[in-house]
Amino acid sequence: MRHTFEAEQWLPYRVELVFAFFANPENLPRLMPAWQKARIEEASFAPPPPRPVAADPALRIRSIAAGAGTKMTISFKPFPFSPIRVPWDAEITDFAWNDHFCDVQHRGPFAYWKHCHSVRPESRTNDHGKLVEGTLLRDKLEYEMRCGALGELAHTIAVRDQIGKIFAFRQKRTAALLPLMRPQKSVLSSTES
Repeated sequence: MRHTFEAEQWLPYRVELVFAFFANPENLPRLMPAWQKARIEEASFAPPPPRPVAADPALRIRSIAAGAGTKMTISFKPFPFSPIRVPWDAEITDFAWNDHFCDVQHRGPFAYWKHCHSVRPESRTNDHGKLVEGTLLRDKLEYEMRCGALGELAHTIAVRDQIGKIFAFRQKRTAALLPLMRPQKSVLSSTES
């Protein structure tokens, strides 16, 4: 049986910064709980299409991005103090700068897994009545359990709640890590001034 999970988070940062953060695969282990000891085992990067040039030099961000066709193997511990690591092979299947990207699992704990991240600009009013530019981040997950009825029972008992907790953790980590990521002036922008 196919299940879906959706989450949204508003962040007080421009779309370019939020998208660059999530498109950089080096940030994935940082978004997982420390007890999982997640790590990237190997990766073959497919370059994304050319990055749109930001008109404002302050928005030019230099970071790596995994484009469509990028394949990665990560591993992690499935529960605290686990003596085993679970491998997860994934591929970026769709990528559009500052809009969305999707990854699918080729090998891992689920029978099916597709996770799409999308961003869109959205301004909101803060507690002081000031309009703040920001980004609405949306995660849409489609997944299917292994092991038939036994897998569905595990989903009902634990997996559904665990997925919710994982995304709640990711949202807290995102809010903590994004302020550390700042746009950098590119070589071109320093000569343009």
